[in-house]
Amino acid sequence: MTPGHRDLVARARVMFDQVIVLEAVNADKRPTAQATTRAVRVRDAMPAAWGNVEVDTWTGLTIAYCLRRGATVIVRGVRTAADLRYEYQIAAMNELLGIQTVWLPARPQMAATSSTVARAYRSAQSARPSHNAEE
Repeated sequence: MTPGHRDLVARARVMFDQVIVLEAVNADKRPTAQATTRAVRVRDAMPAAWGNVEVDTWTGLTIAYCLRRGATVIVRGVRTAADLRYEYQIAAMNELLGIQTVWLPARPQMAATSSTVARAYRSAQSARPSHNAEE
């Protein structure tokens, strides 16, 4: 979860009575941990006072999860015009199935960092040799 994701949740939780942060399995990405482990990390990254925020996991289409849970809106963040073009296609399909999409623009200071970049950075940091004085 990037600071941008956390910011989106913070903004969405004041717009809606209940927010579900969905840790969905995306076959196109290579996560560093299992969905349940990521979900625990996401929940831990949020203040306890955010009682209207739930974290869940799902394998399959997000729209299927929404229909199963009775969700009526999907909140998505957009960083660039390219993001918006991609997101529009998904939103149009979801709307045909009865689920609206709300896009929240990334705050300018967070727009440059994607989860892919953050994951690559963490991976590079963990691969660096230790520069401990004891070694």
